[in-house]
Amino acid sequence: MADTSYDYDLFVIGGGSGGVRAARLAALTGAKVAVAEEYRMGGTCVIRGCVPKKFMVYASGYGKHIKHAKGYGWSVGDVSYDHAVFASAMHAEVDRLSGIYHRNLANAGVEIFEDRAEFVDANTLRLKTSGNTVTAAKILIAVGGRPWMPSPENLPGVEHTITSNEIFDLETLPKHLVIAGGGYIAVEFAHVFAGLGVKTCLVYRGDTVLRGFDEDVRMAVHEGLKEAGVRVITQTVFEKIEKVEGEDLPLCVHLKNGHNINADVVMMAVGRRPNTESLGLEAAGVEVSDGGAVMVDEWSKTNVPSIWAVGDVTDRVALTPVAIREGHAFAETEFYDKPWHFDHSDIPTAVFTQPEVGTVGMTEADARKKYGNVDIYKTRFRPMKNMLNGDTSRVLMKLVVKPDDEKVLGVHIVGDDAAEMIQAVGIAIKMGVTKPDFDRTCALHPSVAEELVTMRQKWVPEVASNS
Repeated sequence: MADTSYDYDLFVIGGGSGGVRAARLAALTGAKVAVAEEYRMGGTCVIRGCVPKKFMVYASGYGKHIKHAKGYGWSVGDVSYDHAVFASAMHAEVDRLSGIYHRNLANAGVEIFEDRAEFVDANTLRLKTSGNTVTAAKILIAVGGRPWMPSPENLPGVEHTITSNEIFDLETLPKHLVIAGGGYIAVEFAHVFAGLGVKTCLVYRGDTVLRGFDEDVRMAVHEGLKEAGVRVITQTVFEKIEKVEGEDLPLCVHLKNGHNINADVVMMAVGRRPNTESLGLEAAGVEVSDGGAVMVDEWSKTNVPSIWAVGDVTDRVALTPVAIREGHAFAETEFYDKPWHFDHSDIPTAVFTQPEVGTVGMTEADARKKYGNVDIYKTRFRPMKNMLNGDTSRVLMKLVVKPDDEKVLGVHIVGDDAAEMIQAVGIAIKMGVTKPDFDRTCALHPSVAEELVTMRQKWVPEVASNS
């Protein structure tokens, strides 16, 4: 690079998916690049997020599959689950993936610091453990987010709880798990542990889980939780948590509705926050939101010319593939002279409940707010697979359509393999697919996905009970 007045052309703070993608691509141009990661390479997704979570979803689902196998003629003898065996395999795979991240960076010529980097000024960072300082022409903040916890003053006894960080480190299964929250992390882990045979209770301040999702999806997931055996308590929150030594269920959770719940593990899943605390952003002059998110424009630029930010730390869309695309766009714009920025609209996403959620585009409520009248096509049916196995759960499929040009604004699915379906549907939505395009597509029979292209009758609220 032309500028030799700095130690590095690019310094990335954070070894998660977005930061690693940006660092590796930049280094491949010959730029001098370094990454500082204070915990383990791979970030939240690989180490204590989507990857180990999905393994837990798989482990949990096997219990239901074994039960349902009888309907298809399979006789299964004594069945047991060994959490230690599973956990060992899961952590070994996480270690392997973390190692791959590390090797890919090293092979690209990136210098790696297993240390925390904090700002001294707009071009200078201090490595906390070593105390050394380094300078860089460009600095990329990619430190992700962290679970939010109320203070002990606001929730006495919160120190007796765990978060999604620690849930993966449980050496044995709880006897009774109580989860606070109704977002995707809360509902996913409620299904996981209920599926593993744990008595599970979810406490949520709202009336229905998954705030922000389509209302039909929310209702379907809420019903699914109860069908899975999860006790769901809504419209209340924790008041305090007391610990009584020597009890089989030593934690007593007091709710604001006056009821108490005894448990041995209590998990707080009440949101995440950008991981910017003590990062020294004020020393560099970087603007942050009231919630601590780094403020950036569409190019991931902060208000400081030498500093960018990608991923969950920006509080735009907290998804690993989004962070990767943002990091990729930053690298190609700044180091390849190929300027582009990521389009945050119509991002397909999944919630790995059981059955899972797949969604892309606008909810019905958001579409009505923006366009007024919209056409709704939806169906709920028992899939063919469940006709012999005794599973009474149903699939939900829903299309949100703009009447004037029949553009499909949103697609929402709750059912097995919804995530796999929504990835393919996401391509069509990104291309501006219309309802006639769906109608012209030949159904693939027999499949669950064929219902997406066979819905012809518009849903009318007045006759919804008969539909």
